[in-house]
Formats: sequence, structure tokens, C-alpha cells
Amino acid sequence: MLEARNLTKRYDGANAPALDRLNLTVPDGEVFCLLGPNGAGKTTTVNLFLNFIQPTAGQALVCGIDAAVDPSAARARLAYIPEQVMLYGALSGLENLQYFTEISGAEAPRESLLSLLAAAGLPKDAAQRSVRGYSKGMRQKVGVAIALARRAQALVLDEPTSGLDPLAANEFAALIERLRKEGMAVLMVTHDLFLAKQCGTKIGIMAQGRLASVFGADDVDHLGLERAYLDLFASAAA
Repeated sequence: MLEARNLTKRYDGANAPALDRLNLTVPDGEVFCLLGPNGAGKTTTVNLFLNFIQPTAGQALVCGIDAAVDPSAARARLAYIPEQVMLYGALSGLENLQYFTEISGAEAPRESLLSLLAAAGLPKDAAQRSVRGYSKGMRQKVGVAIALARRAQALVLDEPTSGLDPLAANEFAALIERLRKEGMAVLMVTHDLFLAKQCGTKIGIMAQGRLASVFGADDVDHLGLERAYLDLFASAAA
């Protein structure tokens, strides 16, 4: 589970907080998609859960562990897939998975790692090829396999399908749905309203550091979500 409790971040010299008393909960088996323009507070939220920055006030909890108080324990339960998954180009997908699994303190035999890559959707013939020739979608799948190998209980995604073609984006969405059904808590930051509707069980719209609206994904269609998004920012600009 991921939970933000009155989570706040102020930067010196800024007129307004980057994040203003955010409260949200992502229980196991839920995908919470955060929408909003640049500067809305989405990336700040991610960075606080990852303990890349310290909160001004409030808490970012990973499975009940305060990320600022015990970052090692929080990170042991959390996996992060950024917009660009950084892998070692000279190594194969399997070798990258083995390396990142070992440095996290976990261990798995070669056959188990191959099974995880297959479970993440990486083609079998790609597992032992150099990552240098991988597409972005293939790199994202290695990132998911790393999360599976670490037995992460929660997953944070930052624009995971940016730059993917429609087929690869659809495959990635199906993979996230499978992880949700297996009980993982997923927080996804995206600009893509269609992806949010496709993947999310809940959808939140952020504006000026606050969670302005929250919808159940089954309670709003794509057109209604788009209208709510545009109305929110049209009124803010007026």
C-alpha cells in the first residue's frame, strides 16, 4: 500500500508549495493514475515516495513505512519505473535483470529470471540479446521484471508509455492490469487520459500541488474524464 498523509513540499523562494497537503491511498490491488499538467505536483509526489527529496510536512508511507524515516526499508518494498528505464547497453536483458536483482539483495536462479522476463512480456529470443538493441517497450518490460524479482509490493510509474507505439502501450497496460490482479499497489503518473482510463481503478487530477478531483475509473467514461480535466484547467486560467 502507498499512502500520502498531508504530504507537503515547499521549496525555498517559491511563492506556493510544490505539493500542498496531499492525501491519497493506493491499497493493494489498485492502480491510481495521477493526471495533471507540468508543475501540478505529480513528479514531486513520486520523488517523495522514493525519498529523492524530503517532505516539508506530512508523510509518504510505503507499506506503512515512512519513506523519510526509514528509506531503505521503504525502498525494499517499492519498485520504480521511470519514463526512460536505464539499463546497461552492453549487457543482455537477462544480465541486467541478474545484476539489478543481486544489488537489491535478492537472489534467483537463471531459469527463474528467464521466467520473470517472460512474465513481463519480453520475447524469449530477446532475453539474451544486448539491451543496446532494445526498443523502449522492451526496456520497460525488463524494468517490470526487476520489480517482480525484487518481490516489490508497490510500484511507482512515471510516464511509462510515453513514446511507445499503440501496440506496445497496450501490451504494457495489460501487464499493469495483471500486476494489479496479483495484488500490487500501483501509482502511475501520466499525461495520457486514455491510458489512465484504460489502466486505472482510480484517477486523480492534480492542480497547483493539490489533488483537485478523484474519480473511480468505472464511474467516468473517456469523454467525461476529458471534460472534467479541461473544465478544471479552463476555470483555473480564467
